[in-house]
Amino acid sequence: MRKFDFIVISSGSGLEVSADVSDAGWSVAIIEEGPFGGTCLNRGCIPSKMLIHCADVMQTIENGAAFGIHAKVESIDWQFIVKRAFVEVDGAAAMIERGNRQSENIEVFKGRGRFTGPKTLAVDIPGSDEEELTAETILIAAGTRPWVPETPGLDQTPYITSDEALRLLEQPKKLTIIGEVYIAAELAHFFGALGTEVTIIHRRDLMLREEDNDVSRRFTEVYQRRFNMVFNARVESASSLSGEITVEATTSDGKRSITSDTLLMATGRVPNTDISEVAKTGVETNQCGYIDTDEFLETNVPGIWALGDIVERHLLKHSAKLEAAYSSNNIL
Repeated sequence: MRKFDFIVISSGSGLEVSADVSDAGWSVAIIEEGPFGGTCLNRGCIPSKMLIHCADVMQTIENGAAFGIHAKVESIDWQFIVKRAFVEVDGAAAMIERGNRQSENIEVFKGRGRFTGPKTLAVDIPGSDEEELTAETILIAAGTRPWVPETPGLDQTPYITSDEALRLLEQPKKLTIIGEVYIAAELAHFFGALGTEVTIIHRRDLMLREEDNDVSRRFTEVYQRRFNMVFNARVESASSLSGEITVEATTSDGKRSITSDTLLMATGRVPNTDISEVAKTGVETNQCGYIDTDEFLETNVPGIWALGDIVERHLLKHSAKLEAAYSSNNIL
């Protein structure tokens, strides 16, 4: 078993802490199975905003007449739009990983980490033997992943989540989005502004219900003008035949069948505490699986800390960066 002074699980905002402790002379292990940079860089804030800016440019052109500017769009290079974003994103992720591998006190373990006991972890490294690690100080920053509710027929129906939606190589002609949170709103804007016919199915009568009520209501009014909206809906089933996807839903007005060529599930996120098997190290979680910490971001197990989306205070990169600064100070 390899022993380190400090282990961080995942390479998002937790890297700010690992950088600080390694500068202080600690030996550090970073466990990451995917690209470096976390959700924000690879599957969230940065690529989504780069793509959404293209949608904003399209709307600016379409509304140019209101400012006396008459223009039209002749074509859209979808693959260029997607490639433009991910050349930048993938390059940044590779640079972050390279920098950590070159650091004197840091060792990178490229695989999925899971707790096996008190302050011990196993790392499943593809094509290699399993590594066993231990440290007195551990930071869990493993984030969240898209949640997809059990739906009859969905296991036999092709669908995407926000993870795949940002890297589609072909633009959908018709897109059905199940969900009402900000991810659904952002991606509807991106696809819809560039010409995809979008239908949003949601279980309530307003989008973004967690926002101020006036904002939520106004936002919904605007989206009703832009997209097909199915309110107060309960999704009953999903199916696929000859490339056409059908979602059956029950609303207050009766049953609805919505067809499209692409189905996006934007139904929320769940913490990766189950994948990391944090229960085996004694760390307590709430009823939704998010890690409980004290005001200093330490868990109930002394020496084990947590930050970012996995603690559910605010699922925002800005919050995670502040938490990284706090936990780094407190750990040292």
